[in-house]
Amino acid sequence: MHDFTLDELAVLVEVFARAKLNDNESLAVDLQGRIQTAFSERQELESLDFDDCLSCKL
Repeated sequence: MHDFTLDELAVLVEVFARAKLNDNESLAVDLQGRIQTAFSERQELESLDFDDCLSCKL
């Protein structure tokens, strides 16, 4: 399965923000939330510095 890069997720978040979804578009609203969550998680993962992590060296 293809995982989106941080840049790709950022573009998707921006596209959804510009889309101005209505509450009756439940599938699109759900997808927007899932994309935002994936973006936040990817941002956090890429901000970690594994070189300084003692448990990562074990």
